[in-house]
Amino acid sequence: MRDRQARIFRGTLLAGRSVPIFTFAVSQDLFAFPPFDLSRLFRTVFAPRRGERIALLIDLPDPQRVRDHAFLGDPGRPVQRLAYEVFFEGLRKGVREELGLVGGDLFAYAETGGSNLDLPQEAFDAVGKRLLFDQDLYPRFDIFLCFSRFSATAPLSAKAKAFGFRGATMHGLNRTILATGLSVDYEKVSRQAEILRSGLSGADRFRIDYRIDGCPLSLTLETSGAEAQKSHGICRGEQPDIVNLPAGEVYFVPKGAEGDFPLRLEDGTTAIVRVSGGRAQAARLLRGDPARIALYNRRLAEDPAAGEVGELGFGTQSLPPAGPDIQDEKILGTFHLATGRSDHLGGPLGPAGFRNPRNATHDDILFAPFKTPDIQVPQVRMERNGETQILLEDYRLGPYFRKLLGRTE
Repeated sequence: MRDRQARIFRGTLLAGRSVPIFTFAVSQDLFAFPPFDLSRLFRTVFAPRRGERIALLIDLPDPQRVRDHAFLGDPGRPVQRLAYEVFFEGLRKGVREELGLVGGDLFAYAETGGSNLDLPQEAFDAVGKRLLFDQDLYPRFDIFLCFSRFSATAPLSAKAKAFGFRGATMHGLNRTILATGLSVDYEKVSRQAEILRSGLSGADRFRIDYRIDGCPLSLTLETSGAEAQKSHGICRGEQPDIVNLPAGEVYFVPKGAEGDFPLRLEDGTTAIVRVSGGRAQAARLLRGDPARIALYNRRLAEDPAAGEVGELGFGTQSLPPAGPDIQDEKILGTFHLATGRSDHLGGPLGPAGFRNPRNATHDDILFAPFKTPDIQVPQVRMERNGETQILLEDYRLGPYFRKLLGRTE
């Protein structure tokens, strides 16, 4: 897909249960989504049993602003406001009773300051009471929903295994995500993700060709015949698990990586990153703020685990861009790398592997024409059993992906 600036033709968010149908045009692709329905989302994703206890988590610079929901007066907290208006109020106004759930309480913790850093030990409730996660919250609830500025998927995944709960992380939630990525049929999302997961499993390696400013680059990621994994949004039964919502990706934790890739930071600063021995070693500035790249290189030098290439992921859904990577990396035709922590994906690197706990992040690097328009990707290829398959060409589906999905274009 090219020229992926999504345009909303009609639709208004309604607090609580639903929004009218949204239609998006993205280049030549037309997407139509059914109304968002909180009850349907819970039934499809969690299939909750009557009597299960559910809790909502938000992060705030000052978590005591959750008292009497004072944070609703802060204009800089749109994610947390939507968590309150759509999920907290939706549960309270009928969904909790309809599904037989218990609770629906809202708790706040202090912002961690980085993607997938461990959460603080304490949280606060709406009357200002201080609570301890391990003592007062994790043992008490069966389902957690986390709405945050910084992703909490990795730390909550670790705690889910320890305490036996399920849940979903929705960092970066916005109205576009509500009307699209959270309104889809997750049964269908799961089926399509499984088609691509099965089609990529057993890969020996992936090769990615880049071009930026006329300069060709190449990155090879070794997967050594591993099974692919999927993020498909289904989190049912008694098995502890934390899912991303929106979901829809297939991913590997690479066993090695060599080569170079372009890195574009949020402010537009762009560099070329050298990778060796499975880790990013150093970045060379192409354009932008040299101080940003100097800081990046200093972090890699001081804590080499921060450069560990911990994920290669491919989006599996037909969705419009929403801004936050939690949806944009799920779009079919995009792919992403991540450096740092990988234990929540089945990888070996957790917080103990870092010299400084503040560096134990999992940082996604998304490649998509609407986010990295100056970075060309001529091809992404998979090698397996001596054969090479073309997956993507210039962010379009290559022959192998088209064959798996039964597409002719």
